[in-house]
Amino acid sequence: MLMRTDPFREMDRIVQQLSGTSGTWSKPSVMPMDAYRQGDTYVIAFDLPGVSTEAIDIDVERNMLTVKAERRPAGKSDGVQMELSERPLGVFSRQVMLADTLDTERIEADYDAGVLTLRIPIAERAKPRKIAIGGESGHKQISG
Repeated sequence: MLMRTDPFREMDRIVQQLSGTSGTWSKPSVMPMDAYRQGDTYVIAFDLPGVSTEAIDIDVERNMLTVKAERRPAGKSDGVQMELSERPLGVFSRQVMLADTLDTERIEADYDAGVLTLRIPIAERAKPRKIAIGGESGHKQISG
């Protein structure tokens, strides 16, 4: 139901981790995700720890789902000297091509414990249905 749009995205993520570079709006870092089907719903979960809901942007245009988020450095007060900084900062983005069988009009989004979860129902037209065969005339009738 989901298609990756860029096969080299994972390699870019690894290079960014090794080089320690942060994502920018013109070249965002990749955010990790899981995707799975649960009954009649597709679920996509994105790891965004430390990101406020105001810094998350979710868009759908046709079948392209785009999630962008920005993690800014914590406010530092005077006299604070950073000893270690390993948590990635900057802009994170992920694009996912959704299949035509998903209902993009009814996407639900929740954010809890640093995980953004999107639930995308399978469209009614894509669900299996029985086709009844009529009497002697052989007319077929679709039942949903």
